[in-house]
Amino acid sequence: MLWALPPVALLALFFLYPLVLVVQQSFQPDGGGTSLQPYADVFASAAFRHALWTTVWIALASTAGCLVLGFLLALVIAFVPFPGARAVARFVDVYLSFPSFLITLALLFIYGTTGIVGSFRFLTTPWGVLLAEVTYFTPFVMRPLLAAFSQLDTAQLEAASSLGARAPRIVRQVILPEALPALAAGGSLVLVLCLNEFGIVLFTGAKGVTTLPMLVYSKAILESDYPGACVVAVVNVLISVGLYGLYRVVSRRAGA
Repeated sequence: MLWALPPVALLALFFLYPLVLVVQQSFQPDGGGTSLQPYADVFASAAFRHALWTTVWIALASTAGCLVLGFLLALVIAFVPFPGARAVARFVDVYLSFPSFLITLALLFIYGTTGIVGSFRFLTTPWGVLLAEVTYFTPFVMRPLLAAFSQLDTAQLEAASSLGARAPRIVRQVILPEALPALAAGGSLVLVLCLNEFGIVLFTGAKGVTTLPMLVYSKAILESDYPGACVVAVVNVLISVGLYGLYRVVSRRAGA
């Protein structure tokens, strides 16, 4: 218990205390006192509903894209022999340490209005945000998949191949069932990260794309509406925690 006190104290000081302040501020309108009026004002605004919908659909679409692309790339790296496969797998680990805005800037330098390839204005649309998030978060799906593939018994693959099964059937009936827990873990992580992504949306400068983190920034910095910003932040936290709790329940029942 004594050894547990220092980390618990640090957690409470640097995370729980600021979170408590945010929740407290969300119930304190500018006029003073304690009231639910900030929540009523935010929930009644069209900007909040638009930001909530934009956040959800971009996060879901990005997660789906990351799952498909990450699964295909992990299959190639793990089961298709080519020179440098091990180096590519190691690069995935390094890629995870890159900041999200760096990948966004790279896409702008290549496909932006003054990019190397040419002027592609789609980067300043929701599709540009979607492309940037899929590009950045796909390795978060690949990492657990590569770990799962490394533990797969190759005898199963050899037996299926000797019985005449083609590659698509082997992937569907042998590899995919073994990869489902890794896909669930990577997909849930990507979904939570996309819901809270701020740097990619900010650096793409996408017009009309306002997510919940962007709405927090807009209300706090541009409008000086701190109670409203705290309300949006509380909603964002509740959605993220709720999704994580749902993932834990599903993974526990699946035995993952």
